[in-house]
Amino acid sequence: MIQAGIVGGTGYTGVELLRILVQHPGAAIRAVTSRSDAGQSVGDLYPNLRGFVDLEFSQPEIELLAECDVVFFATPNGTAMRMVEALLARDIKVVDLSADFRLKDPLIWKQWYGEPHACPDLLREAVYGLPEMNRDRIKKARLIACPGCYPTAVQLGFLPLVESGSIDLQGLIADAKSGASGAGRKVQVPVLMSEAGESLKAYAADGHRHLPEIRQGLKQMCGEPVGLTFVPHLIPMIRGIHATLYARITGEADDLQALYEARFSDECFVDVLPPGSHPDTRNVKGANRCHIAVHRPQGGDTVVILSVIDNLVKGAAGQAVQNMNLICGLDELAGLHAPALYP
Repeated sequence: MIQAGIVGGTGYTGVELLRILVQHPGAAIRAVTSRSDAGQSVGDLYPNLRGFVDLEFSQPEIELLAECDVVFFATPNGTAMRMVEALLARDIKVVDLSADFRLKDPLIWKQWYGEPHACPDLLREAVYGLPEMNRDRIKKARLIACPGCYPTAVQLGFLPLVESGSIDLQGLIADAKSGASGAGRKVQVPVLMSEAGESLKAYAADGHRHLPEIRQGLKQMCGEPVGLTFVPHLIPMIRGIHATLYARITGEADDLQALYEARFSDECFVDVLPPGSHPDTRNVKGANRCHIAVHRPQGGDTVVILSVIDNLVKGAAGQAVQNMNLICGLDELAGLHAPALYP
C-alpha cells in the first residue's frame, strides 16, 4: 500500500486529492498538512469527507512527510520548490500540482512568477506530467510537474495536429473558458457569485502564466517553437474547462477524425467523440477524462478542436493521481476509473 502525503490539503485541489485517494485501492493517506488549519479534523472542515478521512491537518514538517512514499504539493506557487530537495534526499517521490517545476528555463520562471527559482537544477530533472505525451519518462521519474488545467485541455486538443506536421504552427489560437474553482479557494472579488454570476469575461489577454507552459509543451511535440495566441475566460460555473482551438491546415490532412482516433486509441482518459459532436463540460464533471471533438467547418482549411475537462480532476488532482500510479508501478486507472457525475 502506497503511503501518500498531501501538502496544502485545504484548497480545492487538495480536497479533490483527498476525495480520490480515499477510494484508491493501492494508496492510503498518511499525512495531510495545512499551516492555517493544523490541529483541525479533516472531517470537521470538510464534512463531505467525514467517515472517510480520520486525520487532522498538521504542520508541513519534513520529518512527518518522510513517512510517506509519495508527497503531493497542492500549494500556491513558490512553496514546493523550497521543500522538494529535502524530500527527494529521503527517496520520496514528489508530484507537484503547482507551477514550480513546469517551466524548464529559470529565467522564464522568474519573468512570469516574479521571483528567482529556489532550486533551478531540479527544473532539468522534473518530468512534465502529461501522461499522453511523457508516459515512459514519468514511469522513471521521482519529481513530477503536474500540468496546469488550461495547458492540459489545450495541449491534448492540439497534440495530434501538432505532431502530424500538417498545420501552420505559427498561427495557433486557444480560446479557453474556466469555472470559478480554477481561481482557487480564496476570497477574490472578481470570482464572487454576485460579480461573476450571469456574466462572461476574458482576462489576462496580454499574457497568462500558462502561456509559456503551453508553448513549451507544443514545442516538445513538434521540435520547434510555435506561435500561440491564448486567451482565458471566466465563466459562471464551478467546475470545468472548455477550450476551443483553431489551426490552419497547410499539409496533408484528409481524415482528421481518424488522425485523432488513432493517436488516442490507447489512452484511457482521452475520449475522441463521434464526428459532429460538441462536448459538454458537464459530461466530464468529477471524472479524470478529456472529451475531444474535431471539426473542419465547411471543409475549409481551418480546423476547430473542442476539448473539455474538469479543471479539478484531469486538470489537477486526478491527473496527479494518474502520475502517482505511473511512478509507483500501479495500474494507471487505479482510483480513477469512474464515470462523470450527471446531471
